[in-house]
Amino acid sequence: MRSRTDQLWVKLWRDNAPDLRNRVIKWRKQNAFTRIDKPSRIQRARRLGYKAKQGITVIRMRVGTGGMRKKRPRGGRRPKHLGVTRIKADDSMKKVADRRVLQRYPNMKLLGSYFIYKDGIHYWFEVILADPSHPRIYKDKELRKRILPSVA
Repeated sequence: MRSRTDQLWVKLWRDNAPDLRNRVIKWRKQNAFTRIDKPSRIQRARRLGYKAKQGITVIRMRVGTGGMRKKRPRGGRRPKHLGVTRIKADDSMKKVADRRVLQRYPNMKLLGSYFIYKDGIHYWFEVILADPSHPRIYKDKELRKRILPSVA
């Protein structure tokens, strides 16, 4: 069951609220990887393990849709038998965002990620990362257990 703040976020997204639209206009102008101070959906982030402490980073990741086009073969075949239509990606957009962020930040461990917004061209996710070598993270038993299961 969603919390009250999560329900509010979903309502803003469904109603296409002007406040959220203005945020997204700024997000489109930013880079695909944007490091942010605080998560947009704070309760969702806390459920995934976010804590406001050193060593934990929140990245807003923009993933573009599309790219699953195949070249149409030459020859007289029916479109159904061409193997061009109905091509789906194996990974969800969330998995793509997680993978790209982990490639960008190889020394960090993934705590979790969640959906923020989607329009016709992009999906936005916030990805929470923790630095396992940071002293504040290493001393926190709860985080250490999630990030370094062999040590805890």
